[in-house]
Amino acid sequence: MKYTIDKSIFNLKPNIKFGIIVGHNIINSETSDEDEQRLRDAENKMRNEISQEQLRELHNVKNYREVMTETGINPNKYPPSVEAMFKRIIKGGRLPVINALVDLCNAISIEQGISLGGHDLKDIHEDLEVRYSRNGDIFLPFGCEEYEDVQENELVFTSGNVVQTLKWVWRQSELGKITLDSSDVFFQLVGFECEKDSSLYNAMEDIESLIINRFKGNCKKYLVDIHNNSIEF
Repeated sequence: MKYTIDKSIFNLKPNIKFGIIVGHNIINSETSDEDEQRLRDAENKMRNEISQEQLRELHNVKNYREVMTETGINPNKYPPSVEAMFKRIIKGGRLPVINALVDLCNAISIEQGISLGGHDLKDIHEDLEVRYSRNGDIFLPFGCEEYEDVQENELVFTSGNVVQTLKWVWRQSELGKITLDSSDVFFQLVGFECEKDSSLYNAMEDIESLIINRFKGNCKKYLVDIHNNSIEF
């Protein structure tokens, strides 16, 4: 299977980088007390260190918003999913416990301030792309059974004509959601090269460690950027 980034996206942000991890033979489980504690610690640290006024100035959040704006997506109406999650935390909310893999990925996303999406490969049957949507693309909203048509010329993450994440990093599909039965998972992380920010690489190392040590699986890591816009896995 291939994963490709439309080359025009690098014209928007030449320093954008996509960290890809493909995990296999993962043994997911219910969330343990230790798993939940990591999530709560990450929430508390963010709540103590970042104000609501500072949220949109976080390195990655600021860049996500800029890319969305430049591609015609209003980030105020459709905020990056991590921005919405961080805002909830900063305002005093707590994320619900779902399962160990989801909760620990959320913890890493909070710890590193980065967009991190996990997609169950059992629902993915065609090559993956980050590209602009076109006529015939469809999306299955979370918790729904009926597909929706996708507006054309919108930045999306898709498998064939089935959109996995709508409006780039706004909302994931029902297809590919992580459950207790998920064993083969495609992780997509989006960061921006900067001397003072190593969030992408740190998060990739954290995910790799989780897959191997917590979930007893194995994985391969890839970096997709302006110099290499496509991989096969």
